Amino acid sequence: MVSVTGKTFKGLGNIIKFLPTGTVFLFQFLNPVLTNNGSCAVVNKWLSGALIALCGSFCCFSCFTDSYIGSDDKTHYGIVTNKGLWPSSASESLNLSKYKLRFGDFVHAIFSVIIFSILVLMDTNTVRCFYPSFESTEKVLIQVLPPVIGTLSGGVFVLFPNHRHGIGYPSTESLQKK
Repeated sequence: MVSVTGKTFKGLGNIIKFLPTGTVFLFQFLNPVLTNNGSCAVVNKWLSGALIALCGSFCCFSCFTDSYIGSDDKTHYGIVTNKGLWPSSASESLNLSKYKLRFGDFVHAIFSVIIFSILVLMDTNTVRCFYPSFESTEKVLIQVLPPVIGTLSGGVFVLFPNHRHGIGYPSTESLQKK
């Protein structure tokens, strides 16, 4: 039987899976350029908004991907569907129906977008660009919101554990072979 502490740490560790590191890096790298370091013109707001929407969409999409070892012994990625995994051509002899879409996938997608939104809200350049007065008037909200959402997300991830290994993460089978 797994202890409550073990479940809690596993749930908090799952938070890392929900924000694809490449997506967060892309946002952190491009956002200062697109927001002109917080001094936005209209075009900067449109470009930054498009970046936020693109990165948020990828955070959501990545919750509906998984990986498997194909018949060629290589890791392949697919999109989760109601019938199983929508695979590449290296899966002829594999049963991919065990990768069916679950309710927890939607919960994870929603919370990954929420967590990414908090990351965006914590970014000084984004706040200065879109909501210049927010930084000074809502300082308490900016300080309190991340720990509250982090705690809530950790609890939800304990209730709905994630067993997916999406784009950028090795499949379970490849981890077990090591």
